[in-house]
Amino acid sequence: MKNIEDINRESVKRILAKNKIPEFSAGDTIKVGVRIVEGKRERIQYFEGVCIAKKNRNINSSFTVRKISFGEGVERTFALYSPIVGSIKSYKIRKS
Repeated sequence: MKNIEDINRESVKRILAKNKIPEFSAGDTIKVGVRIVEGKRERIQYFEGVCIAKKNRNINSSFTVRKISFGEGVERTFALYSPIVGSIKSYKIRKS
């Protein structure tokens, strides 16, 4: 009989086989493509900002992105393996 942890590991492997998730950590600038469904239409809306937190908990992994929009700080938390996350692009910040 399978343990719940084994099932979660298999799910993560199956998701990673389909989608490529780049390496990023807190402090990196990332651009997240979020799938938005409006009626019968589907589109991608990008949310670009600084990753301020990342939690690695197998299938329950998540990350938080913060951006400034019209002078107000906006934070959004995404589940890393969620189907609404269409793409993630990471921009490493280089220190001089």
